[in-house]
Amino acid sequence: MSHPFDTLTPDLVLDAVESLGYLSDARVLALNSYENRVYQVGIEDSTPLIAKFYRPHRWSDAAILEEHRFSLELAEREIPVVAPLERDGQTLHTHAGFRFALFPRRGGRAPEPGNLDQLYRLGQLLGRMHAVSASHPFEHRETLGVENFGHASLSTLLDGGFVPRSLLPAYESVARDLLKRVEDVFARTDFQPIRLHGDCHPGNILARDDAFYLVDLDDCRMGPSVQDIWMMLAGERHERLGQLSELVEGYNEFHDFTPRELPLIEALRALRLLHYSAWLARRWDDPAFPMSFPWFGSERYWGDQILILREQMSALQEEPLKLF
Repeated sequence: MSHPFDTLTPDLVLDAVESLGYLSDARVLALNSYENRVYQVGIEDSTPLIAKFYRPHRWSDAAILEEHRFSLELAEREIPVVAPLERDGQTLHTHAGFRFALFPRRGGRAPEPGNLDQLYRLGQLLGRMHAVSASHPFEHRETLGVENFGHASLSTLLDGGFVPRSLLPAYESVARDLLKRVEDVFARTDFQPIRLHGDCHPGNILARDDAFYLVDLDDCRMGPSVQDIWMMLAGERHERLGQLSELVEGYNEFHDFTPRELPLIEALRALRLLHYSAWLARRWDDPAFPMSFPWFGSERYWGDQILILREQMSALQEEPLKLF
């Protein structure tokens, strides 16, 4: 059985980069990435480049180019983002059947969880990004919603036989109840979808030289602005309230935060839980996934998921976070 990246060898990676006129020093380092394949490639007499090879059939060319234009639009506004490099006016290239893009290398570390000073500055960064992203919509990328992130995810898990039979009734029951609750929250929350980073967790932000850089806009899509904010929150409720206050204070300097979106936070977290399990299921024929996530499919994993989804039901029944 063939897999999407079977033929992507180190030599092919080097050939792809050199096909654009770069001279490599033959050093290739695979970086931590599962959805796509990402490599650091040494360049003669220069700093290394990052080469990202897109998973075949996931996004259309138009959708990838829209992600690139979004990154470049942010960069043009001096918003620190790691944007693709242009070569002969192009950012998306092909080689031996693979689509790829090149990026400058940026070192750095993830923000510190709960650091209020950093959260204020991260809020400023997100506010600057959303001031740009709210100006017009994506045309070729999907909108985050209950159907595609929730119901479609559950269908993948149930139809594919990924949940052990002994736990299937309990998992399906709590997941369906959770989705009903999420649908209710979305139905009564008024929001205007904007262009989002889409996967804005601390691992996709680099702290370097007293600045923050946004990286990996591969999941950018339309959706509520609070989607790019809630993954910065961690800890107990009182801690998250303090963190949210700092984020929003910084955010409001550049773009008006919409407090009416706050009830969506736990609904979006619920969708992410279902979507993550479905993502693993959809990629299970890629050899990198069973090797990296060997616990997926075990009874313990699904038993834990049932407990996590039940806890999420309880979180959705609590009073949403509020700004004071």
